[in-house]
Amino acid sequence: MHCTFLTHPEVVVDPAVPIEDWGLSPQGEARAGRAASVLPRPERLVSSAERKALDTTRVLARSWQLDAEVDARLGEMDRSATGYLDPQEFEPTVDAFFARPVESVRGWERAVDAQRRVEDAVRRLVAETPERSIVFVAHGGVGALLLASLTRVPITRELDQPGMGSAFRFDPTRWEALSTWQRIA
Repeated sequence: MHCTFLTHPEVVVDPAVPIEDWGLSPQGEARAGRAASVLPRPERLVSSAERKALDTTRVLARSWQLDAEVDARLGEMDRSATGYLDPQEFEPTVDAFFARPVESVRGWERAVDAQRRVEDAVRRLVAETPERSIVFVAHGGVGALLLASLTRVPITRELDQPGMGSAFRFDPTRWEALSTWQRIA
């Protein structure tokens, strides 16, 4: 059995709206639709509880005619301590998050804790239905952390997605990545 980890595509960035409530942009909706036609149809579909992941999952569920599940443990790293940061502040903060995984950077969830949370969620969900393929819809940061675990390398930003709306496949039984990130065209 193989699984896929898919990140939500492009969102409408609104500094006045909490990050977890951002929805997909029209471009993101279109990329989510393409993901449904490119990715193999799974037997199970599980989403983060954040709106951008839920919006992506809604498109996939409709295309694949599947019921979707929600698991909050698949959420992005908790960065509520800072909320929205403009790109000039955000990028260096993300760099520090990955570079110092055992520290809380600017009050954010530590990378090692976010990695443990997402890894635990994936392992538990797979254990519930070990014979079924699953597509997990979540976020780039925790996806990079999961990919580090699956490739047995230290946490690094080098494993970050090439852009929103990217996916990798993995074998949860052998706990190994079967691909690197692939951007949905």
